[in-house]
Amino acid sequence: MKKIDLEIFDISHSGTNSGAYAMVLVEKEGNRKIPIIIGSSEAQAIAIELENMKPSRPLTHDLYKNTLTSFNMTVTEVLIYNYNEGIFFAKVIVTDGERIIEIDSRSSDAVAIAVRFRIPIKCDETILQTMGIDPSEDSTSEDELDEDGEIVFDAVVEDEVMPSKKRNKAEELKELRDKLNQAIENEEYEAASMLKIAIEKLESEK
Repeated sequence: MKKIDLEIFDISHSGTNSGAYAMVLVEKEGNRKIPIIIGSSEAQAIAIELENMKPSRPLTHDLYKNTLTSFNMTVTEVLIYNYNEGIFFAKVIVTDGERIIEIDSRSSDAVAIAVRFRIPIKCDETILQTMGIDPSEDSTSEDELDEDGEIVFDAVVEDEVMPSKKRNKAEELKELRDKLNQAIENEEYEAASMLKIAIEKLESEK
């Protein structure tokens, strides 16, 4: 499995879902970006650390870090290793110097932990190949989202993106690709991600 280093490109309020935020991760040595929908608390936890702000009391991710360091343990990296049915799967790699333990995690929590330990955020190359959006290229596909940070799209794809089934599929695909190119040009990565999934769904029906 080839691992690609990622960094946080942007975190912004999601226009399609109340209380949700779009976190965009970008590969360090490339242009491909992955948009992930995260909850407001996770977005706040990440933003606070990035801005070097100190809350009056430890947040959950601070407690996680403090607990590990108290027992002489640390996190070496976090890895987004799978994408299935609209959800990104991540794990946190923890070590005490002798053992290495992989802990299952939501991608939003994994990133919040990574910024606190100042460690790499990594992604399986296959995730970028299938879900990454490259602004320098033309078309690709999209998704929707889940309540607390992990991406789940069916409702938005069906209600807001997919054209009428009565139309010719070739016309529908052309329209979706045109919208995708426009979204990428405008750096609207959340919308672009949704459109990419819609295109893949339509193509699979051919």
